[in-house]
Amino acid sequence: MGLYYCGLRATSAAYAVDFLNLIPVATFLIAAALRVERLSLASCPGRAKLLGAAAGVAGTMVVSLCKGPRLLRPSSHSHAAGSAALVHGDMALGTLFLVGSCVSYALWFVVQARVAVVFPSRYWSTTLTCLVGSVQSAIAAAVAVAITGAGHGLGLAACRLRWDMQLAMVVYSGVFNTGATFVMVSWAVARRGPVYPSMFNSLSLVATTVVDAVVLGTDVYLGGVLGAAIVVAGLYAFLWGKGKELAAAKELQQRRVEVDDGCVA
Repeated sequence: MGLYYCGLRATSAAYAVDFLNLIPVATFLIAAALRVERLSLASCPGRAKLLGAAAGVAGTMVVSLCKGPRLLRPSSHSHAAGSAALVHGDMALGTLFLVGSCVSYALWFVVQARVAVVFPSRYWSTTLTCLVGSVQSAIAAAVAVAITGAGHGLGLAACRLRWDMQLAMVVYSGVFNTGATFVMVSWAVARRGPVYPSMFNSLSLVATTVVDAVVLGTDVYLGGVLGAAIVVAGLYAFLWGKGKELAAAKELQQRRVEVDDGCVA
């Protein structure tokens, strides 16, 4: 999450959210390599899952590389505000941060599948995760203040919270974006596997593109709309294949139970 915030600050909201859509693909590849997620190309659901993951990558690439005609240009005031926010950005460094965040999130989803087996308490797991993350963030913040704050004469003043939008964002991120999200994701991973909840990151592309255009004044292009449509189509293809596999696995388990009961009788 720290890497994602650094990448978001150096790029833009619409650009950073594209990397959230790569998390399902990275999760799928890592889970398949570790045999946490089953990959069967011989069945239709297995091919649908692979096709959905590939469509997620393709849609993200379309959004990032293909602009096309402009469909919506916000007002000049909001457009100037959005452009001003990106004057000091570093796209290359921001992209590296976002790639690191993508891989880290993918590994976290896979680890949660193993943690849920040996440590089923979602609330304590979330508490310990946030505690360790707080320690890591405190160390990173101290180093960042020592390096950048000293040169600008900020020091610890850069970490001081006031009753303003910054405090509201900290509270919102801690309560909803971290605590509540981790609990719900852990619950979903324990029941559906590590790849299933990560696929819903693709829906954030559509919401972020709309909010980014309205609030920050980012132009909306045809390539972004088409890419978002491809991502959503890939999402539902994957969910369809995953649902079919879960239904088949449940039916097979019921048959085994019936056979075992028949043998006992």
